[in-house]
Amino acid sequence: MNSTTSPEPTGPLLVRVRAVMPALAPAEQRVANAVLADPGGVAAMTISELAEVASTSETTVIRFCKQIGVPGYPQLRLQLAAQSATESLRPEVGGDIEPGDSLADVVSKVAFADERAVRETAQQIDVDALAKVVDAVVKAPRVDLYGFAASAFVALDLQQKLHRIRRVAFAWSDVHIALTSAALLGEGDVAIGISHTGTTVEVVEALEEAAKHGATTVAVTNFPRSPLARTADLVLTTAARETTYRSGAMASRIAQLTVIDCLFIGVAQQVLPDARKALEETASAVRGHRLKGSE
Repeated sequence: MNSTTSPEPTGPLLVRVRAVMPALAPAEQRVANAVLADPGGVAAMTISELAEVASTSETTVIRFCKQIGVPGYPQLRLQLAAQSATESLRPEVGGDIEPGDSLADVVSKVAFADERAVRETAQQIDVDALAKVVDAVVKAPRVDLYGFAASAFVALDLQQKLHRIRRVAFAWSDVHIALTSAALLGEGDVAIGISHTGTTVEVVEALEEAAKHGATTVAVTNFPRSPLARTADLVLTTAARETTYRSGAMASRIAQLTVIDCLFIGVAQQVLPDARKALEETASAVRGHRLKGSE
């Protein structure tokens, strides 16, 4: 049965703010933007000052606090101050990639963005939900994976990994084939939908179809209150920041692969003897296609 409520955002404060941003009311989004733009500065503001900066009311600021799982404004200030102090100890590499950046700057910024996506994804991932997904995949006669555009490559990566340890898995990136495959799932099967925004219509439709037939549904998304998350029984969230050149294709993919790798290792641990044997056999099968001396 599909979940009726979305999971609460977890992890560091600013990660939670970004996770709920699309689901906030416009006035609450202005508060969120002010917090993200200057966490340390907001930590020093009174609630009246923040309300003025965000062109809203103190009541809206309190509602914003509740939305991100903070009891009230004093606690928000304390958490912002603590996170700002922690972040100040970590070297920051610029911001977004600019058209005039040198290739050396591009390399530094891409590497920093990807490292941050992996770190923040690991900090906020729901390990209990991950354990339930691992258990479901281990027991599943069949696993369907739905991903489109950049997320299609992530679905294919998980299919290849699961296939190598004898898990029956299929990755679909065509909506017609995804829907027809989902219609053939049943109790015990698992359907995993992958979408950074959680708003990709094709992924949501495929997961809804799988749910109709009794499959356990899983969402991998950056936003725990997205339509995809609301469709799924279990939700695994990422924590990627996408801007300009990285929009929807780079840091989000790295964050998704982090979640996928954790899922794969969890499954492999549960079927370790067979997984080890399968990995050895598949490695042996392709060994002849490597150049001599390259092993």
